[in-house]
Amino acid sequence: MSSLIRVHDPRGYPPKVSGKRLAPRLEALDGKILYLVDCLFDNSEVFMNQLRDWFEQHLPRVIVRTIKPHESWVDDPAMREIIVAEGDAAILGVGL
Repeated sequence: MSSLIRVHDPRGYPPKVSGKRLAPRLEALDGKILYLVDCLFDNSEVFMNQLRDWFEQHLPRVIVRTIKPHESWVDDPAMREIIVAEGDAAILGVGL
C-alpha cells in the first residue's frame, strides 16, 4: 500500500495495523452464499435485517445467511470457519 491510513479504535488505544489487499471480487452473486455478519454493535441487528430484506427484494437468487460472533470485540474462530467453509462472501455490519 502506497499511502498511510489512520485507524481509530473506540476501545481507547491504537491497535497495530498492517494493510492487506481486499479479497477478489466475485463476478456475480447469483447462487452464491453471502454471510451478513452482525458484529453485535448497537443497532447492527436492525441494519443486518434491512440489508437481508434488500437482498431478498433486489437480488433474490443470492442465498443470504446472518451470523453473529459469540462476543463483541473478540475473535470467533468457529464463526470464521463456518463462513470460510460454506460462504462465498461476507459483509460485516457494525451498526448505526
